[in-house]
Amino acid sequence: MTSPVDTSVKHAYSSMTGAPAIGGTVGSLIGALDAFLVNGWGAKAVDSAVISNGICRLSFASGKSAAEAQAVITVTGATPSALNGEQKVTAVASGWVEFKTDLADGAVTGSISFKMAPLGWEKVFAGTNKAVYRQTDPASTRTYYRVDDTNVRYARVQMYESMTDVDNGVGAAPLTVSGGYYWHRRDSGTASSYWVLAGDSRAFYFLIGASSASSPSSSGNTALVSQFMGDLNSFRSGDAWSAALTGIIDTAYSNTIGCVFCTGSVAGLTLKRMAHGIGSAVQALRRVFGGASSTSGNDGTLGAFPSSVDNGLHLSAILLNDGPTASSGPRGSMPGAYHCPQSGVLAGFGSDVSITRGQGMFSGKQLLSVQIGLPSSGSQGMAFLDVTGPWRQP
Repeated sequence: MTSPVDTSVKHAYSSMTGAPAIGGTVGSLIGALDAFLVNGWGAKAVDSAVISNGICRLSFASGKSAAEAQAVITVTGATPSALNGEQKVTAVASGWVEFKTDLADGAVTGSISFKMAPLGWEKVFAGTNKAVYRQTDPASTRTYYRVDDTNVRYARVQMYESMTDVDNGVGAAPLTVSGGYYWHRRDSGTASSYWVLAGDSRAFYFLIGASSASSPSSSGNTALVSQFMGDLNSFRSGDAWSAALTGIIDTAYSNTIGCVFCTGSVAGLTLKRMAHGIGSAVQALRRVFGGASSTSGNDGTLGAFPSSVDNGLHLSAILLNDGPTASSGPRGSMPGAYHCPQSGVLAGFGSDVSITRGQGMFSGKQLLSVQIGLPSSGSQGMAFLDVTGPWRQP
């Protein structure tokens, strides 16, 4: 085993050193997805390395790497060779990164380098500012996801059951929005936007503040919206149709339709097919413990944060129904994502990306939080993502 801890879940955000830019430039989303899903990014040459007391430190004099604590890197060129492969970073500084290992103490030799690890998806087809991505995990639905990144403000995103090239396929979804959902990159201008990506080999979340190049806290009252692409954790065993796609339904970036942590509308949530596998794509209803249309972290169902009973933060799974109505029942949960049915959470956690150690039922987990909600509005909350993993049962 390369790493003594799980490395299946990866995350990245725009304030990491050298992170790909996503913004008002045609093709910039595809560039970032290529890096995050397929190729990795932020390559760094290592000057020296040593293992001591179960910790490996990679040192370099070339300036800070892209890696932050809890991120996953891929190491190459090291001897002993068992050190190569994916590793979860435990600590960083301007001239080193560290991670846990079961290997014996001693020097590490070789022409060593590392980069931010990709999710392990494949890019099946490509065109000019267009791409089709697909999971390689044999346990996944192996769905085709087409991204048309030719507009300066947004990409158009669809999923297909099969495809023959970058523009043609069978079973396109969503059926309700011709040309696909809108994943907005920038409201105006050519600047970059603040973003977060988190995922595993079967699904990922894309969160973006399309009206700001800087962090939410430094740019004022500017929230992120979230989109999802990939497989649910289906309640049906062996579910071959549990792929989902979310997105905004029009060119207006300033709404939360399709937002995993906010929306009360079925308009921006699509399942590949219903659980019985008959027919075609359907819209899905989001269900959480709390107000059906409420924003995570700005939902008073369980009172204010911190709880007056235990000073705690309380989180709920996010479910998608097997269709657009409450009577259709839950199809499965959104992997690794959690809704908070409490109010006042933003004041406690802050607007920017933060990683907090979980307690209670989340003991052993690290939770990434970031401001979420209606862009340029006072109604703001918090998104919570498990960046420890795994998101799936064996």
